[in-house]
Amino acid sequence: MAEADAPFAEAIRAAQAGDETAFVHLYRSVHPCLVRYVGTLVGDAAGDGDAEEVTAGAWQDIARDLRAFDGDALSFRAWCARLARARALAHLRDRPGGPRPEGVPGRPDGGRTLALIAWLPRAEADAVALRAIVGLDAERAAYVLGTSPAAARSATLRGLRLLADQLGDAAAGACPAGAPAGDATCTATWMLRGM
Repeated sequence: MAEADAPFAEAIRAAQAGDETAFVHLYRSVHPCLVRYVGTLVGDAAGDGDAEEVTAGAWQDIARDLRAFDGDALSFRAWCARLARARALAHLRDRPGGPRPEGVPGRPDGGRTLALIAWLPRAEADAVALRAIVGLDAERAAYVLGTSPAAARSATLRGLRLLADQLGDAAAGACPAGAPAGDATCTATWMLRGM
């Protein structure tokens, strides 16, 4: 466990023992990335409230099942994302889908970045969002997605390539000198900095 994760892991254990202050700390640490992640799933990049509503439901599940959680800080984030994803997919089953956003020229801000991720096919959007927004590694992203780490890595790379293609010329000048033209990793790093 990384040294920086030790206080977070202690907060998890304290919250499991009923410490409300520790639970509030967990909530404040994880909630913002969960809302952004859920927004990419439910198409709430414009902020119409669905992501907040779905994430609030996920926090009910997190609070209910917290005592059963066993793992480190990054595993906790993955576990929360998995519960949020389940809520988001249930939400999508209960409503008709809307159109996906079109390409956005220029350097996207945070909301446009989320819209671009949400534009991706579901598998790629999930994988990119879990890596870029929630900060999970391939193994924990695979846990959330119910797939293998290789499949999670592959979906992430496909998603990054699609985003690089979508950004086109706007991304070409953003990479440092010497970076290969159309390098998906460079493009995604540039694009996701604004989140």
